[in-house]
Amino acid sequence: MILEMQLWVGLGNPGAGYALNRHNVGFMAADTIADFYDFGSVKKAFQGWTQEGRIGGQKILLLKPATFMNESGRSVGEAMRFYKLEPDAVTVFYDELDLDPFRVKVKTGGGAAGHNGIRSIAQHIGEDFRRVRLGIGHPGHKDKVSSYVLGNYAKAEMDRLADLLGAVSAEAAWLATGDDQRFMSDVALRLGDEK
Repeated sequence: MILEMQLWVGLGNPGAGYALNRHNVGFMAADTIADFYDFGSVKKAFQGWTQEGRIGGQKILLLKPATFMNESGRSVGEAMRFYKLEPDAVTVFYDELDLDPFRVKVKTGGGAAGHNGIRSIAQHIGEDFRRVRLGIGHPGHKDKVSSYVLGNYAKAEMDRLADLLGAVSAEAAWLATGDDQRFMSDVALRLGDEK
């Protein structure tokens, strides 16, 4: 998959109070990738923050929408239109309730599974974009979901979170070149989780 530019989007809510929320793991992934690959300085654009760099020889624009989660699609749609990108050039990193904590799965297309950020993006650009689902697990009852996703990672989870973000960054070249299977298997190997 060789594209002129790819748009990689980390989802989260802006503001220090949200920084360590499970719902912000997409922002964390974007920041870690930018640091790992020494991306350029942060710029304000497209109702969010952007950084540019290269991964696996591919030009990547990282975007963190500042619109709050439920309006993420406004920011993503604006960036896509500006660069005349198709949905297959878009990769979104976000928290996934229906995946065990610290697991990673990649898929293209499909529904939003209750995730308002994904729903907003689909409304603005259609469903045919790639999703990097970063597992946060489910609190067990739907009434607890809101407080769970907007709750911070526990201190005891921080090492595993750092390992997850490090693995995603270290293997990101496979995503950049379109080998989603290799990305998932190598991340799982790094995390000692080969199931």
